[in-house]
Amino acid sequence: MTGLVRESRYRVEGMDCASCAAKIDTAVRRVVGVGDVSVSVTAATMTVRHADRGDVGPAILRKVAGLGYGLSPLTGEASPALSSAGEDACCGHAHAAGSADHAHGDAFRSAPSADLPNAGAAVPLRRAQPWWRTRKGRLTVACGVALAGAYGIGKLWPATEPWIFTLAMLVGLLPIARRAVMAASAGTPFSIEMLMTIAAAGAVIIGAGEEAAMVVFLFLIGELLEGIAAGKARASIEALTALVPKTALVDAEGGGLIEVSAESLPVGATILVRPGDRLAADGVVLSGESGIDEAPVTGESAPVLKGPGDSVFAGTVNGDGALRLRVTAAAADNTIARVIRLVEEAQEMKAPTERFIDRFSRTYTPAVALVAALVATVPPLFLGGLWQEWIYKGLALLLIGCPCALVISTPAAIAASLSAGARRGLLIKGGAVLETVGKVTAVAFDKTGTLTQGKPMVTDIIGFNRSETEVLSHAAALERGSSHPLAQAILSRAEADRVAVPAVSDVKALGGKGVSGRAAGADLFLGSPQEADRRVALTAEQKARVATLHDQGKTVSLLIADGRVAGALAMRDEPRPDAAAGVKALAGQGLRVIMLTGDNRCTAEAVAGRLGIEARAELLPQDKQRIVGELKAEGHVVAKVGDGINDAPALAAADVGIAVGGGTDVALETADAASLHGRVADIAAMVGLSRATMRNIHQNIAMALGLKGVFLVTTIVGVTGLWPAILADTGATVLVTVNALRLLWTPVEA
Repeated sequence: MTGLVRESRYRVEGMDCASCAAKIDTAVRRVVGVGDVSVSVTAATMTVRHADRGDVGPAILRKVAGLGYGLSPLTGEASPALSSAGEDACCGHAHAAGSADHAHGDAFRSAPSADLPNAGAAVPLRRAQPWWRTRKGRLTVACGVALAGAYGIGKLWPATEPWIFTLAMLVGLLPIARRAVMAASAGTPFSIEMLMTIAAAGAVIIGAGEEAAMVVFLFLIGELLEGIAAGKARASIEALTALVPKTALVDAEGGGLIEVSAESLPVGATILVRPGDRLAADGVVLSGESGIDEAPVTGESAPVLKGPGDSVFAGTVNGDGALRLRVTAAAADNTIARVIRLVEEAQEMKAPTERFIDRFSRTYTPAVALVAALVATVPPLFLGGLWQEWIYKGLALLLIGCPCALVISTPAAIAASLSAGARRGLLIKGGAVLETVGKVTAVAFDKTGTLTQGKPMVTDIIGFNRSETEVLSHAAALERGSSHPLAQAILSRAEADRVAVPAVSDVKALGGKGVSGRAAGADLFLGSPQEADRRVALTAEQKARVATLHDQGKTVSLLIADGRVAGALAMRDEPRPDAAAGVKALAGQGLRVIMLTGDNRCTAEAVAGRLGIEARAELLPQDKQRIVGELKAEGHVVAKVGDGINDAPALAAADVGIAVGGGTDVALETADAASLHGRVADIAAMVGLSRATMRNIHQNIAMALGLKGVFLVTTIVGVTGLWPAILADTGATVLVTVNALRLLWTPVEA
């Protein structure tokens, strides 16, 4: 494919199983101008990379519509021809939607709203129809009514049974046969529809019309159940859209408030959020203070206090205070929209296990069809068997040969797992990443902002000549108005301890040394131990106390009052409250935990000692990348966890890069996964979720192959016939899907 390349995303209606996705994938790839196709049955989406020509889009639509599926573009700029044709293909219930044509790797990036012309509909909440109103539901009901009528007529007029059951069967089989022919012409000759058509037609030929009608009816019931189960998985993540209110209160230019659609809120608008209301947009608090319930978005159980300057998410619930917010993202780019878009795109990326199963199924189905042909012909030709008996068994084997349950075993589990994680603030970019997370044997953490709070806190207040309260009060007086992180730490401690801060005069900042001034009738100086020692000689005891604090990785400031050392304050970037528990959970999973930091060795060892992990200190970004490479060379599968620009090289070098909440855009873009609320325990939760998913996949594969194996043997020995054979496929598919859905409600724990 040469020239300009375009990427388009579509919503596919009526695609309920993995074989559906495979047929669509094969058919669309045969369209002239198409370069690559990614189809997700669980998200009901398709992404196509194709030549930027006007004839490619309609050709894609015709191909998909010919297979019996509806197609609606997720661009918000759908041409009338595309939209109307998509509705025709799906019996009038295709849903127009809007979203960005979005590359997989950009899932964490906030795209400009100009790229999203139909911003509010970027991730539409599709209203699921009752099953009896869907096309498959109506067809199943019609086939059931025809079958019941055939039984009634057959009892009244037995002579009509041979053809009345054939007519009842055709009610359900004709649409199936049409799809089989279209799939074969599009490059999928061994589709379930083709196997079903051959089996039903063969049964009629050998005089088993009643069984053929029942098999078709059971097949339609199975397809209907698959659709219902698939819809449950999609609804679990799409329901997040319902969390965002439909309207918002906006400050009017002339004063007062006006109510507008939340979808129309522009970036920069000021909105009022009343107590108890849900937030209509992502934003920054301009005024007010309130506890925000972020559980719907991040999974954080306790309300988080927010004040001026703090960021808030759309869909979260305001507490008991009114807030004014400045909108920072359009409806299509708010946190919930990005989460849903990420999950849908991640579901289109196949995991290694899924790719293997796909390759296996392409060989498995033709092989079973060949075995069925041999079973039907070899015994009558060479062993004196009865033709009718062995043809019947061969037809049953055709139905057993459908790989639907096997093919859906992996994507159903992965889709449910991605959705479960996203609903709890754990974002994972695809099935391949999800599989790898479960194989991780070593986790390398950044220190600042990842294992620690990311800002210094006052840890020790020592009074030499004044009380601890006076030391803190005088230090806060000197630092009032300063934006330096150490100054902010002192002021925060004074506020937390409710210490009165006196007025200060003659304040002078002494570059690199400290700050001086006069407060409470005393001449004060607050600064480094070296400068304090130059001004007033420190005693041996005081020097020893300072040295001890330094050895603990703390920064020490000394306070001098009227020419005497009044006291000292020690500060350090402390571990997050959950860091110790999170590290312990990882160790309990058998993982090696290491901290990589650019900070000094004393500070690094102090933090690592408290958490019980090993540390590497004074590292440049390239050093972190090198150490990740060394861990991989030792045979470890490495996860790198960080939040800053200096983490980006190591995040990219690791087997899995994980960005934590509040991280920089660079870290989020480079990472394979992210934690919205940034708890250290989230990393262990990701590992646990991955391992639970792989167990679920193995269970699914065992169920799919086990049921087929059992029915294969029982069919050949003559214990079961056609209708149990169809249950071996549709029944297994439903069981596998329901088992995968368990992941939606499985607690995400370490």
